[in-house]
Amino acid sequence: MHSSSLRDRSLPAAPDRSRRRLLAALAAPALTALPLPARGGAQIYEPMADAVRAALAARIADSAPPQRRFDDIAERIAFIDWLNEMSGRLLRNKPDYRERVEFLRTLDYEAIRAGLDRQLVLGLIQVESNFRKYAVSVAGARGYMQVMPFWTEVIGDGDPRKLFDMRANLRYGCVILRHYLDIEQGDLFLALGRYNGSRGREAYPNAVLAAWQGRWAYAPRRPAIG
Repeated sequence: MHSSSLRDRSLPAAPDRSRRRLLAALAAPALTALPLPARGGAQIYEPMADAVRAALAARIADSAPPQRRFDDIAERIAFIDWLNEMSGRLLRNKPDYRERVEFLRTLDYEAIRAGLDRQLVLGLIQVESNFRKYAVSVAGARGYMQVMPFWTEVIGDGDPRKLFDMRANLRYGCVILRHYLDIEQGDLFLALGRYNGSRGREAYPNAVLAAWQGRWAYAPRRPAIG
């Protein structure tokens, strides 16, 4: 599996069994060549400690603008390279340039804020909604990351309509996935299954991995030396 410094920090190594289950998807490259249908997630409500609920609610409520801060010019250039590359790949799903760039800037901010790999989030959105802002699943999940409305009652302001807002949906989705990763102690296979309401089954995690390592695989350019 391709690795990066962000992924190393964000996603602790999964147990060998989970890693084998995830890598099994790479044995079926045809998955990456076909458009994946929307697979609305069906996250299941699970009781949580008050402290956990409060922490998640605080992460949802943060109203700071989604604006990355760069430590140096090299980091800014790396972000621009990523934005340009992803913009080209997303063109067929989002033809409007301004909408596309706003989406990618927001995704970049929310994914990194939650300690997630941006390419993983792109792969998940491809599988969940195929980048349809107003997608609604049979289970009632909404928006890009197919968030179940009950989350707005548990950690939000109780307004499920906000799940059709781009920034709100990406924030909920990233916070929820991070929460599941923490519950599963970094086991990505099980966390993705929990996100989709299919914990322990292979189809959904393998589909996300195929999209992540196929259409959205990305290796930052190395700066020229000398």
